Amino acid sequence: MQLAWGRAGGQAAAGRRVAVTGLGVVVRCGIGKDAFWEGLCAPAPVGDRRITGFDPTAWFGPKEVRRVDRFAQLSVASAAMALEDAGAVDPDPDRAGVVMGTGVGGIETLEDQFVVSQQKGPDRVSPFLVPMMMANAGSAMVSMRYGWRGPCETVATACAAGAHAIGNGARLVASGRCEVVLAGGAEAAMIPVTLSGFGNMTALSASGVSRPFDLERDGFVLAEGSAAMVLEDLDRARVRGAPVLAELAGAASTADAHHITAPAPGGTGAAACMEEALDDAAMTPRQIAHINAHGTSTTLNDAAEAEAINKVFGTPGPVLTSIKGVTGHALGAAGAIEAVASVLTIDRRMIPPTAGYATPDPELHLDVVAGAPRPWEPGPVLSNSFGFGGHNGCLIFVPPSDD
Repeated sequence: MQLAWGRAGGQAAAGRRVAVTGLGVVVRCGIGKDAFWEGLCAPAPVGDRRITGFDPTAWFGPKEVRRVDRFAQLSVASAAMALEDAGAVDPDPDRAGVVMGTGVGGIETLEDQFVVSQQKGPDRVSPFLVPMMMANAGSAMVSMRYGWRGPCETVATACAAGAHAIGNGARLVASGRCEVVLAGGAEAAMIPVTLSGFGNMTALSASGVSRPFDLERDGFVLAEGSAAMVLEDLDRARVRGAPVLAELAGAASTADAHHITAPAPGGTGAAACMEEALDDAAMTPRQIAHINAHGTSTTLNDAAEAEAINKVFGTPGPVLTSIKGVTGHALGAAGAIEAVASVLTIDRRMIPPTAGYATPDPELHLDVVAGAPRPWEPGPVLSNSFGFGGHNGCLIFVPPSDD
């Protein structure tokens, strides 16, 4: 089923139109959408991308917080912020859903309890290990907190998970199954074994600096974080007087079917996903005004994404940014964080710069925003997310309208 776009020359798509009415985000550069936006427009943080200043007891009691893995704490926090931002949503609980993405779930708890088992014996392993480590804990805790009894699902498609969760949530609204969906992603995987694994496969930046699309890029900077958005039937949002921040006009998912970590040659899978998203939104490439790129700062992935963009949009293609220079790469949460940034780019009428981008790569033919935010007249925004396993996810957000 297509999401309802149908303006700017496209054919009207079937289904309800999907509004974004609330945003929540917890990342190193800012907690809450306003602080997050300020962080995106400022110089990149120095050092790692662990979140400072996050206090989970704002959402959990002192006893409960010890029984919830950090990734699930982040899931609940960003969802709560998004719901507060959306105002009095008050849906039918049976038609309210939750779809969250994560790459690895409660891996911090798993590592901690493995050490307990090795050092103190299996009898000392926490009875809360399983509910803390399971990947669906984030979405489950959000649904339980609000009593939402509609679909409650978890997407685990590596670095595309957040984008896929939002796309899947939008389809629940577009189809009429749900009135409202909380969708996003969360990740908290900054533990020694994860850092060692990514480091040993040479995916991490040796310099500790994320430089998306830059000639000197040498890998990504691992991050933790979460983001969520309230997706709502547009007519319903208008009736209750909600602030419509954007519409989600199209979404797509494809697979490279090529390699467990490397992108398909020439970015063919990514290009196919972008084309599918355009078709889903009943739009042409010329209508896309801005791309929030996946832009991990790895040599192969940035080159493949650039080639895919050129195939679909021509050279250099729409004005582009990657926020990973500031946020780092939050794996399964990345697509949700970038989706929130895409909506804020429309709302604030400004495109944040690509931090770390200083020396253009002559092999990549892109119009990269760098140095300072770029004012713009908001138009349709394409948000790209690509993950290990060959998972591709694309979302298209458009400015709100009165029609």
